[in-house]
Amino acid sequence: MKGFDGKVAVITGAGSGIGRALAVDLAGRGARLALSDIDPDGVVETAALCKTIGAQAIPYVLDVSDRNAVYANAEEVLGAFSEVNLVINNAGVALTARIEEMSWDDFEWVLNIDFWGVAYGTKAFLPHLIASGEGHIVNLSSVFGLIGTPTQSAYNAAKFAVRGFTEALRQEMRIAGHPVGVSCVHPGGIKTDIARNMRGLSAVDHKKVTAAFDRYAWTTAQRAAKVILRGVERNSARILVGADAYGYDLTPRLLGGRYQDLNAFVARLGSVQAAKRGLQL
Repeated sequence: MKGFDGKVAVITGAGSGIGRALAVDLAGRGARLALSDIDPDGVVETAALCKTIGAQAIPYVLDVSDRNAVYANAEEVLGAFSEVNLVINNAGVALTARIEEMSWDDFEWVLNIDFWGVAYGTKAFLPHLIASGEGHIVNLSSVFGLIGTPTQSAYNAAKFAVRGFTEALRQEMRIAGHPVGVSCVHPGGIKTDIARNMRGLSAVDHKKVTAAFDRYAWTTAQRAAKVILRGVERNSARILVGADAYGYDLTPRLLGGRYQDLNAFVARLGSVQAAKRGLQL
């Protein structure tokens, strides 16, 4: 896919963050947009922004963890636009919790949205992408799909699964000779609300984690959208977003399994320092 003018793009999680930035960027490039989100107000607002640019944009309220709803949405989109060229499975949530303390409800919540939502979206739209003659699937993983991190086991599990699923799909499309490109995206810290909406933390810790995330999320959603779309145009297998993403990608390549020891040391050191600061208060 060398351009987006006139192409039909499907974006999940389009109510805010990277999803909204992708929608607005694609609207400026002449794409027609099928936008979905579980937040009705957010996705309607995104569609309105795209329409002010002159794009055709239809908002849909969608829970990507509901397989039947995703398949129904695929048929609804096909009915409205007659074809589908680009699918970006972007919807995602976050959880911070140690495995021994994590509830099954929270664990399943993350996997149902971050992995199964991607798998459902891929399977539901894939036949339409093949039929279009010029299709592309973009699945959002994370830098935590490259490296395991303490308190992120559920998120790691989902994002590593997205990576494996997407890399296998790309190879299958090539073997079959289907006209569908496939890219897996690994964003680093992006200025979005994902930290504010995460589960697993007390109110105090949530505020601290959100503040820390805001300090170290160096890449804007708008910049992330441009990097992702450039990767689509190049049919890149792996799209790293942000300088920090390249660091996360390089660490296990250089250290192998020893990166886990380094991660554990840094996490333990941070916990000790936090405890000392608490005692000083």
